[in-house]
Amino acid sequence: MVDDKGGEGDGRIFFKSEIFKDGPKAAGNYSSSIGAEQGLETFGGGTPSHKRSRPSRTHLEPAREIPVFAETDVLVVGGGPAGTAAAIAAARLGADVLLVERYNHLGGLSTGGLVIWIDRMSDWSGKHIIRGFAEEIMDRLPKEAVAGPKRTDWGSKDAATAAYWAQRTSAFHGIVTWSPTVDPEALKTVSMQMATESKVRLLLHAWAAAPILEGNTVKGAIFESKEGRHAVFAKVVVDTTGDADLIARTHAVMESDIDESDIHHCMNTAFLVGGVDMETWLAFRKNDPKGFAAFMTEGRARLKFFEKPFVSWRNDVALFMGPRLSGYSAVDVEDLTTVELRSRQLAVGHVEAYRALAPGFKNAFLMLGAPQVGVRHSRRLSGLRKVTRQQWDTGQVWDDEIGVSTSLSPKFANISVPYGALIPADLDNILGAGRHVACDASSHTFLREIPQCWLTGHAAGVAAALAANQGKAPRAVAVADIQRALSRQGAYFSPAIAQALRPSAAE
Repeated sequence: MVDDKGGEGDGRIFFKSEIFKDGPKAAGNYSSSIGAEQGLETFGGGTPSHKRSRPSRTHLEPAREIPVFAETDVLVVGGGPAGTAAAIAAARLGADVLLVERYNHLGGLSTGGLVIWIDRMSDWSGKHIIRGFAEEIMDRLPKEAVAGPKRTDWGSKDAATAAYWAQRTSAFHGIVTWSPTVDPEALKTVSMQMATESKVRLLLHAWAAAPILEGNTVKGAIFESKEGRHAVFAKVVVDTTGDADLIARTHAVMESDIDESDIHHCMNTAFLVGGVDMETWLAFRKNDPKGFAAFMTEGRARLKFFEKPFVSWRNDVALFMGPRLSGYSAVDVEDLTTVELRSRQLAVGHVEAYRALAPGFKNAFLMLGAPQVGVRHSRRLSGLRKVTRQQWDTGQVWDDEIGVSTSLSPKFANISVPYGALIPADLDNILGAGRHVACDASSHTFLREIPQCWLTGHAAGVAAALAANQGKAPRAVAVADIQRALSRQGAYFSPAIAQALRPSAAE
């Protein structure tokens, strides 16, 4: 990632960006210089919106019979990157799959959240390691919907090549990586196509309200929609809600600690700005460092919270993935509302400032505010196993590996991801995949990214289908069966695991 001085960071996972302490936990730092004198839209008169106290009374909801909407082998709750991968992978193994999604599209933050910079899928040698579902869906995107380095440049340390791609979020530490930017509408279309081709049953505009729990066993979930309240029963459930909404509403233990110095706990709503010339902007930033520094200073004076644009899949569209606001909870509806209001304020302010002052932005307009708020972290599973900071140093390879993640920098080995990180320690018949997999706060900085969500979702879908087909709880399925099925679907494994999966000469 290019920082303010034009240098390189470590990708979005160690993004060199300001963390704006703007939430309830930092109310004393809250201020806004977006004012009427600048002709900008303001909310609440520029003053912090304190939460109203909630009534202490309760309402007793009478018991009622809920109609059953469906009975299925595998129920996937949440159609983000992890859920889409899980549903398709499970259906391809012959399972009857119902995928329930609250929005009108699949892809979650990679589409509706405008997280269209797909972080690194190649390691520091240039080897493509986040593969399987991730590789297939990227390959199926139209050529014009993807902007990124050609395969022969992955791993290149050529100074000129790396410098070019560093400005375009695809080179870090002087190494070119496979970190493309994509058209979110194309990704929505391909996700839908792959789901329907695999005979996944889709249910959109429905929201998971509660799990159906018998003791420690999850039997399905209750949903709300325009039709009211319905139940779905399933042999195996996959929670890919991003916030572990189903699992969190059981007695299962969750983890929620954060690293205050890292952006992984921040929230914001991303936005696209059209009518720009990004090549002109990039040339200004590279060739006029004093002018760029002066521009950023003026932007902060106007708005306080001020961000730089990223390239998108088109030269005439800029991507803004911030400002990132800390101090808010992703599972508090009042906090989510405030983040949306603040993000809209800041989006409008950015467009005005860039249009007035930035080369390449004189015809800029606010093209789209993301339909989905950009949540990076809320809570994580307490799993049978977890990825930890210590693992980065040791290069540990788990015997129940279900995929391999890229590491933070060339000094770390690739990260082995265990199957146990998808299994809540306290529950049966449910798997968790996506940004709430079991890991420590430091490891969450990369395991929450889109490619890693595809990776863990793919594995969860395969495991769920095998469990349903075999009549077993997910924790009872042989890991070797999961690994072999994933391998057949194109997943990458550490050399030691891949070697063990190869058939012997006798076979």
